[in-house]
Amino acid sequence: MLKKKNSLERIDNTKERKVKNRKEKEVTRGKHYYANSHNFSKKTNPLPAKWTDKIICGDSQVILKQLPDNCIDLIFTSPPYNFGLDYEDTEDAFVWDSYFKALFGIFDECIRILKYGGRIVVNVQPLFSDYIPTHHLISQYFMRKKLIWKGEILWEKNHYNCKYTAWGSWKSPSSPYLKYTWEFLEVFCKGALKKSGDSKNADIDADSFKEWVSAKWTIAPERNMQKFKHPAMFPEELANRVLQLFSFKGDIVLDPFAGVGTTCLSALKLQRPYVGIDISPEYCQIAADRLRILPTFRETPILNKETGLTQF
Repeated sequence: MLKKKNSLERIDNTKERKVKNRKEKEVTRGKHYYANSHNFSKKTNPLPAKWTDKIICGDSQVILKQLPDNCIDLIFTSPPYNFGLDYEDTEDAFVWDSYFKALFGIFDECIRILKYGGRIVVNVQPLFSDYIPTHHLISQYFMRKKLIWKGEILWEKNHYNCKYTAWGSWKSPSSPYLKYTWEFLEVFCKGALKKSGDSKNADIDADSFKEWVSAKWTIAPERNMQKFKHPAMFPEELANRVLQLFSFKGDIVLDPFAGVGTTCLSALKLQRPYVGIDISPEYCQIAADRLRILPTFRETPILNKETGLTQF
């Protein structure tokens, strides 16, 4: 009689399990069914020179309305967290309905100006203390707007934001308070998962690619927030990874909540034109100062007479 093999002997859990007939099954099921009824145009428009490589001070929704459709390749941003942090000149403690109405109004403009195949990446930390899953609400909104969910990246900050002063129900299952040491990056595409671009303009090396497609990034938080007078900066390394993994050299990058300009700084260093918008004159000036010290910085402060907005 043949001896029955132990299940542990039959299965090698160290090997990747592959789905049989995966391509056929994907066709049968249908990819991103929630986004397939979109009516996005594939026609692209150039970004006018007056907006290119600028830090613009003003309300993002007002400014973005002046940009043409389908002119931006990548949007990377981190909206104000609504955590009651001490942001310059702007009340960051809206009631939630007002907060999301304002945020989604700006995201509507972002979707409009994003090119077909372009990406929007939103760095967000939900307000866990109020049980508001901001990352889910933003993702649901983009899906209702027919964007394709490309994935979610966990930005592990190594316990930086894990405070042990609130436990919920201490030593009881009644209502324990869960703690998080990471933030989220929600990644969405407009119209198509694949982005067109010249392979010669891909500036990510093989080792970085293999590391970064693993969707948990361990990156230390920004250590110079006090220096730059901003309470919620993300580090330049985070922006570098997003730009190199999701865009080509020469692609136009937008940050509608630019703060002190980290996205724009990364874009300039990585040879990508940028547009940065923020409502705080102080933050815009700090962003401009950070950019001016780079040898590739090309612009000087100007006043846009058509809009009346100060540009740096």
